[in-house]
Amino acid sequence: MLLSDLFQMALYIALIVLLAPPLGAYMHTVYEGRQRWLLPVENVFYAILGTRPTLEQHWVRYALAVLGFNLLGFLVLYGLLRFQDVLPLNPAGQAAVGPALSFNTAVSFITNTNWQSYGGETTLSHLSQMLGLTVQNFLSAATGMAVAVAVIRGFVRKEAETIGNFWADLVRGTLYILLPLSLLAACVLMWQGVPQNMSGPVEATMLEGETQRIAQGPVASQVAIKQLGTNGGGFFAVNSAHPYENPTPLTNFLQMFYILWIGAAFCFLFGRMAGDKRQGYALFWAMLVMFLVSLGVTYGAEKWTAPAMPAPAFQADGNMEGKEVRFGVANSALWATATTAASNGSVNAMHDSFTPLGAVMPMFQMMTGEVIFGGAGSGFYGILLYVVLTVFIAGLMVGRTPEYLGKKIEAREIKLAIIALLAMPFGVLLMCSLSAFSSDALNAMQDQGPHGFSELLYNYSSASANNGSSFAGFNANTDWHNTMLALCMLLGRYVYVVVMLAIAGSLVVKKAVPHSVGTFPTHTGLFIGLLIGFVVIVDGLTFFPVLALGPIAEHMAMLAGTLY
Repeated sequence: MLLSDLFQMALYIALIVLLAPPLGAYMHTVYEGRQRWLLPVENVFYAILGTRPTLEQHWVRYALAVLGFNLLGFLVLYGLLRFQDVLPLNPAGQAAVGPALSFNTAVSFITNTNWQSYGGETTLSHLSQMLGLTVQNFLSAATGMAVAVAVIRGFVRKEAETIGNFWADLVRGTLYILLPLSLLAACVLMWQGVPQNMSGPVEATMLEGETQRIAQGPVASQVAIKQLGTNGGGFFAVNSAHPYENPTPLTNFLQMFYILWIGAAFCFLFGRMAGDKRQGYALFWAMLVMFLVSLGVTYGAEKWTAPAMPAPAFQADGNMEGKEVRFGVANSALWATATTAASNGSVNAMHDSFTPLGAVMPMFQMMTGEVIFGGAGSGFYGILLYVVLTVFIAGLMVGRTPEYLGKKIEAREIKLAIIALLAMPFGVLLMCSLSAFSSDALNAMQDQGPHGFSELLYNYSSASANNGSSFAGFNANTDWHNTMLALCMLLGRYVYVVVMLAIAGSLVVKKAVPHSVGTFPTHTGLFIGLLIGFVVIVDGLTFFPVLALGPIAEHMAMLAGTLY
């Protein structure tokens, strides 16, 4: 079994390494305006929006366009959820969604979090699933990709004033990247047995003679974009553990690949836009090394570190509690690592049932702000934040003014970067602490002791990182948690967006400094090591104390024979 597990993981990594560069090259042509096979459709959208791709924006106008567009998306989705009971395409007769849950869900989907405090098949109509959630799956992903491209322009352009046109970047990313890839992915999913229809639930008679109500609907179209756009929100409550969302080993493998594909491709897009492919490869290898370490720890913990667990859960293949037998430990650990490296949050196993150490790495990956490949676009501008800070530290070490891609990194950029860096601790530590003192927190926990605290910590980390996965034993569908988690999502999304656009706006006007003998190279193994070290040390020092109260304390208790 070990060789089989390692082969699957190696095949997965090989596919990312082989197919991310050509996608990055294609994305470069898209955002440069060289893909024109949908130009008539593209021009229709520009006419509706009253803009032209050549009308580029200052970073402030770009940021205002992002915020205004997302606000409109929030209002539309909130309205759909609140009035779905009187709107069409509701064959199951779903009731209107309550105010707090509608607020949480609308915020969740515009921020690319896709946190779900509800069961999709028992709460939402087909109209809400398609016009509400699936549309936002496209638009929130396209927004993150547009912001990332604008930030890259700020880093690579010299003595300019603008960083692109948000509306052009949004339209091109949707039409030329997300829609074609999602269409192909949906067709593959339908071929493998994922439903795509407009029918209501069906009644099935089981072997015992009891009847079961089985939901169906437009599943394949939502699953395709939820993975490619790193959205993660499922049509069904159990997400990709449900056989209608993920019926075969092939769909399982492909969906895991879709989760990281666009995020990894951004490294190669960056290298091309910078005119130095080595810069993109350096960031890719840094991300990949961190991903492999996370995967190794998670897989090892699930495979070998649960001796105190009861025999039905801990079998020869490892910890099988909360996992699909058809996927096993390897595919469950690989999916958990991929979905928390990206801001995806879909699951094919229940993270609440992972061993304590098995849950540490998914949790820590979210606490980094999900910069290990990360979400569609958002992961890349997140890693650039760490690049700015790493270059600054490296410059201090060698006694030179920090530079990156020929641009001097000065006080303004560092102050802005620190503001963004504080967003995750604010959401995870402060908001989680406030919730721990509420009666809702105690009532929402399924378990007591360190595992109960891990449930709270995981879910607030997930919301702040715009991930959306959860320790499902935690009942988040209360007014308090719906509101607090939504605030964490807003904080985790828009502080990074505005700050990184501000950094891009600060850098784009600067002159390029000629390279010299004393220039610190940012494409070497040394820089890769420094970047990894900075991410691990900064986030480790920030979050280790709170991790020690949750999963680490639970692991020590487990070794002493106490389970929660």
